[in-house]
Amino acid sequence: MLGISVYLSEPISGQREYIERVSKRGFKSIFTSLHIPEDNPNLFKERLMELGTIARNNDMELIADISPKSLQYLGYSWETADQLLSWGLTGLRIDYGVSEDMIAKLSHKLKIALNASTLNQSALEKLKSFSLNLSSTEAWHNFYPRPETGLGREDFQVKNKWLASEGIKTMAFIPGDRKLRAPLFEGLPTLEDHRKVSPFTAYCDLHFKEGVNKILVGDVQLSDETLEQFYTFINEDCFLLRARAFTKDKELIAIMENAQTNRLDSARDCIRSMESREYGLIGKRPVEPEHMIERRMGSITVDNSNYGRYQGEIQITKTNLAANEKVNVIGEIIDEDKNLLKFISGGGKFKIKWV
Repeated sequence: MLGISVYLSEPISGQREYIERVSKRGFKSIFTSLHIPEDNPNLFKERLMELGTIARNNDMELIADISPKSLQYLGYSWETADQLLSWGLTGLRIDYGVSEDMIAKLSHKLKIALNASTLNQSALEKLKSFSLNLSSTEAWHNFYPRPETGLGREDFQVKNKWLASEGIKTMAFIPGDRKLRAPLFEGLPTLEDHRKVSPFTAYCDLHFKEGVNKILVGDVQLSDETLEQFYTFINEDCFLLRARAFTKDKELIAIMENAQTNRLDSARDCIRSMESREYGLIGKRPVEPEHMIERRMGSITVDNSNYGRYQGEIQITKTNLAANEKVNVIGEIIDEDKNLLKFISGGGKFKIKWV
């Protein structure tokens, strides 16, 4: 599942359009924080109720991070916290200050998100002793605003492997790329490795390599370009790769914008378009030799007439390759998207967007 974060420090009316837009692109979850300032609890209450209505109208879950004091400001206690379901909330992220018995009871009424960083075997066994409902329990990793403080991959993998063995689903954050959250504006990832990478690349890493069940954007907004990549992947099961063209052949440029498939017998060094030769994507026109330069990682190539029966084969290089008089380099994937190439396995679909 994929989701966003919405912060009550800003009016919900100004965030409504963005929420509706991401919902149409396949995002199904909203996270918000209810660490409510003492001097303005009523304002946050109104915004939470408004956000709950929007979430319900867009068929999105709404999970709130809440402290015992904030719960009191809203007029509830842990014993009555499930009544927040009527506001459009579907679950609570619970950390400190709540007994294991109460957490277990709540897990039978709404979704519970536990802190993955602090959860250990003894704490989980105690929760289980109170009949914790594992089917409605998740383990959420934190995000880390300050550079150099995000989680390391090895510890992250160890914790997630253990959680999976216990039947608990995991969640982790990725950064945004349009509107970052104050005060540091350095992104809000769970893994430090994702601090400076594109949101979609971070998503693919967590989804394919790490097997994380739910992935949320920690920052305030994603760019339109990134939303298009998510939409293409979620709705078309296709990787949208941004690239710069080296050729002026408009017909060839247009051809590359079609969805293509990496051959099932996936090559070590390149992604090979199944459609380019098997289905005649290039057609029968001769491909004249031109721009036969070094093929850096991410180069988009077409085999020219010097390659005989391979003429017209489209490839994207996954590593640096030498220049070849039989291969035209017609473009190159932008640096931000080159790490996506490793996720396009045999049978995986991709298409190019020229920028």
